[in-house]
Amino acid sequence: MKPQNVGAIRVEKLVEYEEAFDPVRALPDYDPTVTAANKSWLAPHFVDYARGTLSFSFHSYIVRTGRHTILIDTCVGNDKPRPLPQWHMQRRPYLENLAKLGLGPDDIDYVMCTHLHGDHVGWNTRLDKGRWVPTFPKARYVFSKADYDHYNALKPGEHGYDSISDSVRPIVEAGQAAIVGYDFALGDDVSLYPTPGHTPGHYCVHLTSEGRQGMMTGDLMHHPIQVHRPEWSSNFCRDPNHSRRTRRKFVHDHADRDVVIFAAHFAGATAGRIVSRGDRCQFHVTP
Repeated sequence: MKPQNVGAIRVEKLVEYEEAFDPVRALPDYDPTVTAANKSWLAPHFVDYARGTLSFSFHSYIVRTGRHTILIDTCVGNDKPRPLPQWHMQRRPYLENLAKLGLGPDDIDYVMCTHLHGDHVGWNTRLDKGRWVPTFPKARYVFSKADYDHYNALKPGEHGYDSISDSVRPIVEAGQAAIVGYDFALGDDVSLYPTPGHTPGHYCVHLTSEGRQGMMTGDLMHHPIQVHRPEWSSNFCRDPNHSRRTRRKFVHDHADRDVVIFAAHFAGATAGRIVSRGDRCQFHVTP
């Protein structure tokens, strides 16, 4: 994705890694005839038609407002024991890639996690002499209260317990967490947009500046085909029915509006707009 401007706000993409997904692994209702019929806008960024896979990206966004430098979602992280081999004890150059954007850990003012799944909180912390410490020592980390209350109650062995233990609780213990409701905002240009369902307290980050708007959608949508088929919930949604209702409303409300969508897992060009075509919608990438 090329850097994008939302009014006076600058948005850049910080990639951790990309992965080819078996479609049914991601979307249990997947129908290959639907992606075949929508090749005109899904290729080349979002579907590998030769391999029959969906393209997924694991990335953060850097949002520079002029007053704050904000990191949206923090991917998988390094040195972390995880059940998935592509996440387990990784050593990826995330901080080196951050430096290529002219930033170091001390330059981040806020970290905003759209939800508390392991691939959105991983770089919250880093391993230092056997301890998990905040990666961004001057940042305030914004967690939704509904998500924090849910995941903090997990017990050892339950799905998500490891990432809460090594990537969220150390932030709280360091006094850097802001555990907030949906009314949280940073001035007039950055606010939360409620989108529960994928997790209990999932939120989008709404940007507004100089009459322009952007929306960081987290895992409200995992793949652009869900713009066309919002009824397709992912295998990763805690409440698929609630997620489906939330996504349908979001797509309906944002179709044909001048709002740039920045999703957490859309690969390649990534940023785009929701455009209606008949009784369905498409995702069109921005130039």
